[in-house]
Amino acid sequence: MQFGIFTVSDITQDPTTGRTPSEAERIQATLTIAKHAEEVGLDVFALGEHHNPPFWSSSPTTTLAYIAGQTSTLQLSTATTLITTNDPVKLAEDYAMLQHVSGGRADLMLGRGNTGPVYPWFGKDIRQGLPIAIESYELLHRLWREDVVDWEGKFRTPLQGFTSTPRPLDDVPPFVWHGSIRTPEVAEQAAYYGDGFFANHIFWPASHTARMIALYRQRYEHHGHGTAAQAIVGLGGQVFMRKNSQDAVNEFRPYFDNAPVYGHGPSMEDFTQQTPLTVGSPQEVIDRTLGFRDYVGDYQRQLWLIDHAGLPLKTVLEQLDLLGEEVVPVLRREFAKDRPADVPDAPTHASLVAAKYGDAAPRQATPRANRGDNLTAGSPYQDAEPVAAAASGSSFGPAATRTAGAR
Repeated sequence: MQFGIFTVSDITQDPTTGRTPSEAERIQATLTIAKHAEEVGLDVFALGEHHNPPFWSSSPTTTLAYIAGQTSTLQLSTATTLITTNDPVKLAEDYAMLQHVSGGRADLMLGRGNTGPVYPWFGKDIRQGLPIAIESYELLHRLWREDVVDWEGKFRTPLQGFTSTPRPLDDVPPFVWHGSIRTPEVAEQAAYYGDGFFANHIFWPASHTARMIALYRQRYEHHGHGTAAQAIVGLGGQVFMRKNSQDAVNEFRPYFDNAPVYGHGPSMEDFTQQTPLTVGSPQEVIDRTLGFRDYVGDYQRQLWLIDHAGLPLKTVLEQLDLLGEEVVPVLRREFAKDRPADVPDAPTHASLVAAKYGDAAPRQATPRANRGDNLTAGSPYQDAEPVAAAASGSSFGPAATRTAGAR
């Protein structure tokens, strides 16, 4: 089982000091947090995607690639990547590249996001959010598995003879989690493809999360990917800890009361009772987290939000120390007890390669005659005469058909 943290990249005023960090400070703090997550023995760091203040993470792959170069074991993921407003062709390219530069330590969580205005910013209609998500992932799934793709849909221009580059590392695409808080269609999509389903599990009661995961497990088995118990499940959560429970409650209260997402709403006591938010001692976090298995079954990935709502970097690093030293070692041991042998671990690049190739050497994509030239119908260059350099053997090869006048 994997344990880690995720961040939504908010830049929020510290309510105890009145100070708001700059974008530069918050970005550098996030890099420090990610590196420290590996240092304390966590498995995963996941980064959200937003295109509006007060969030800074508009380009997760750039940030995660930098973190990959600063770490050696940390699995890098997203929380979430917007399948609705990103072009699936660009997603295929960016995350395959991240997979290569990280040595396979990359996967991604796809979602629709929770910011309505982002749709028109990227030329999309929010009323078509679900159909866009379904169509875009169908294309992304094919781009990673087919060297040459012919495709036509409703929400983007067609592709003819298109090859996404680079090809996935070892010809094994990054593992995909489909993230959702409340949308059954997302659980169905994850089940249909045999992908993972990640329930954010922060804002809704346990009964709702249990129903969503039960649906996903049932449909995973229906689509023939394995038994319901073998479905790949991840959970989000949020914790704040101090050695003494009352100290945690007193310290976190002003941050909770002013948090940009749930602040100025229910009391912290009501919220912790009705959702999985845990504010208390490390033992309380252990007990609460172990209880998740009672209503979702054995699962593969647990991520916590620990840097939200203006918490200073020093406090976040202290939370990481408590997770790494006191919480996660106990959870690893306890979750392993009585875990059925047929329940899989969280997928990694190594496990996916082994499942595909066994003892054989993985296929490494190289330029071949049957790869696409990425010239689609209607291209202004399609019927143009080659320039002299192309005709005389330019390094662009037979696809170099630009005219001298084309710029």
